[in-house]
Amino acid sequence: MKLGVNTLLWTAAFGEEHIPLLEWIKSKGFDAVEIARFSWDGFPIAAIRSELDRVGLGVTLCSALTGNLSLVSEEASIRKAAIDFLRQGMESAAEIGSPVFLGPFCSPVGYLPGRRRTKQEWDWAVEGLQALTSTLDRHNITLAVEPLNRFETYFLNTTEDAVKLCREVNHPRVGILFDTFHANIEDKDFADSIRHAAPYLRHVHACENDRGIPGSGHVDWNKVFGALQEAGYDGHVVIESFGFTIREIAAAACIWRDLAPSVDDIAADGLRFLRVHAAAAGGA
Repeated sequence: MKLGVNTLLWTAAFGEEHIPLLEWIKSKGFDAVEIARFSWDGFPIAAIRSELDRVGLGVTLCSALTGNLSLVSEEASIRKAAIDFLRQGMESAAEIGSPVFLGPFCSPVGYLPGRRRTKQEWDWAVEGLQALTSTLDRHNITLAVEPLNRFETYFLNTTEDAVKLCREVNHPRVGILFDTFHANIEDKDFADSIRHAAPYLRHVHACENDRGIPGSGHVDWNKVFGALQEAGYDGHVVIESFGFTIREIAAAACIWRDLAPSVDDIAADGLRFLRVHAAAAGGA
């Protein structure tokens, strides 16, 4: 397993001014950085890739559908815009050197219509993801779709439903991002969920139950890493938390307090904790 950290700890839009952060992340012992972007305009891919190569740091790329972007909208033009956005993201992932493009890619984050999803919406999600598979094949990358908890989306909440979605899309490059924060709310058992997702498991977010420092809460990390080892998972395991002093991130993630003494502590202390547990499970 390769241990990484998401840049949402420091910024909502990683750009040229954040490139020096990559050397700090490498100096702390991370294997990879997960860069978050929600717009492809002005994304300095060449400069980032050059610095990644210089410091010897791996990379993954994440994003999300936000605002009016949706694969499950009644409006065909909105569904097309979402597909175009995701296609740009996959192309950006390939250019930056990321083997996977990941995030919640069905319904906009935070959209809660006050009802269950419909069969028609489900079919649109399957159709939209299938429309992206030729781009995945062309660029030799994987799409990892993330289920979110019920307070962030109505559409895809459980690992079980994510497995069902992947089965219906039925393409080897479309899989699941398993996030311990969301699974802690929606799934019954970490190990059972990971075992169930194993054929489709393409990425992992290692998040404490309150998004604080991994190891400081009640997530059963022995169970998580044991199940990952049992599943034969050898991909990225990434600390994902959010900059609690960054207004747009705090508002989106509903973070109204400090989760740790500093965001740097979440990264550095979290890495030390996860490295020990991954090694104990034989995964790092």
